[in-house]
Amino acid sequence: MFGLFKKDPTKKMRAEYNKLLEQGMHAQRNGDIRLYADITAKAEALWREIEKIEKPD
Repeated sequence: MFGLFKKDPTKKMRAEYNKLLEQGMHAQRNGDIRLYADITAKAEALWREIEKIEKPD
């Protein structure tokens, strides 16, 4: 019942992840593949952190 008021610890991280994906898409469309690769690597690392937090032990 009290889980209703509990903040989602990954909400901010997911927003940052989505922002990184969008930035990567724009870099790829502009032809900057190196920047796209860097941004994608950051997004993947962030996603692994999100999965660690959400993974039930």
